Parts: sequence; C-alpha cells; structure tokens
Amino acid sequence: MANKNKILIVEDDVNIRNFLVALLEANDYQVVTAGSCKEAIMMFTTHVPDLTILDLGLPDMDGTFFINEIRKEWSAPVIVLSARTDEQDKVEALDTGANDYITKPFGSGELLARIRTVLRNSRRNCELGVFQGGKFSLDNLAIDYDTRRVYIDGVEIKLTQTEYNIVCVLSQQSGKILTYSAIIKAIWGSNDEGSTKKLQVNMANIRKKLGAKPGEDSYIINELGVGYRMKDKND
Repeated sequence: MANKNKILIVEDDVNIRNFLVALLEANDYQVVTAGSCKEAIMMFTTHVPDLTILDLGLPDMDGTFFINEIRKEWSAPVIVLSARTDEQDKVEALDTGANDYITKPFGSGELLARIRTVLRNSRRNCELGVFQGGKFSLDNLAIDYDTRRVYIDGVEIKLTQTEYNIVCVLSQQSGKILTYSAIIKAIWGSNDEGSTKKLQVNMANIRKKLGAKPGEDSYIINELGVGYRMKDKND
C-alpha cells in the first residue's frame, strides 16, 4: 500500500479549512491543520508535512513569515491559497519561496492537480539531489548536491544512485530522525513488502562506504525500530 502524503493546511477561515480537510482526505491525503502563523510553524516542525497549503491573511501575521521561517531549514513545497489577486502579492510569495500560488475562489479539480504536480516535482528534486544551499558538510563528510558527489576528507566516495539519494534525504534533515517509511516514500515512492529490506541493504552499503565500523556510528545513526538519523554539528 502506498504511503499517504501528509499535507498541512494553514487557514483561519473554519469553513474553508473544513472543506479542504474533507477534500484532501477524500483523495487519500493525511491532513493536519493550523489557524495562525505561529501554530503553523509549530505544526510544521512537529509533523514535517510533504506539502503546506497556506493562506496569507492570517490573524497573527502575514503568511509570508511562515515561508521565510521554514525556508531557513526546509525545502518542503508550499502552495499559497489566497484571496489576494494583486500581481505583487503573487510575486512576493513566489520570491519568498512558495512553489505555487492559487487565488480564491478555486476549483477543487485544479487544486488537486496543482498538489499532484508540486508533490511530483518535489519528489523528482529529491531524487536528483536538488536541495537549497548546494552543499552539506559534517566533520570530514561533504556533499555537493549540484554535482551529486560525496566526499570524505576530500576523497570522492562512489555511491550508487539509490545510495546517494538516501544520503541526500538524511542530510537535508540532519539531526532529525526519519522513520523507515518516510525514507522509503522519499526514495521509492511506495512501501511494499520488500522496501524495508531494500533500505536496510542500501544503508549497510552506505555506512560501510562512509567508513563506519561494525557497532559504530560514523555519520548515520540507526535508531532501532524507528529509522535513521544523520548526525549534525551538535552530536
């Protein structure tokens, strides 16, 4: 069974929020909600959604503040769903880091199509190693996302495409535990009976190539029964 994508709805209008929840759940998405910018940031960091649908006119502050905050660490896509039709509002939201902009009132079919497109593009970027910032470094480990190369002490480590994609996903969320199912969804897009075994085999090869010895954690920690975590500078 395919994993459901998780979507955060940030909307203070209760009627619109309830409509969106019903629409998305009917189309097999997991949904979490927030009614203010402050609550949205808390819900985002807690649930790490695959996509956020964001209203700009929130009661505590403008929705662009939310985009600015999550873009400091996260590349998860954001679709703005707003009553603001002025071109400058659209330009500002997109320049801030929104992936798409839809004006209210909106059609259900169009919204669902935009969601599918943004999620598809996000997954493709993940597979290609296209992340914000271009580079990642931790101790002697360095990743160049633009060239899809991984180095230890300046020496390139030869990874397969799948191994590289796994390292990219973990490095993008360094310091955070990613469950087995979350990693599988990001890499293969579904969770079949053999997915966990494939992940374990690839991870064993990655850890060996990165210099981890049996019983030791080099850069990637196995949180037994939960998932994997790339170390960060606080470890």
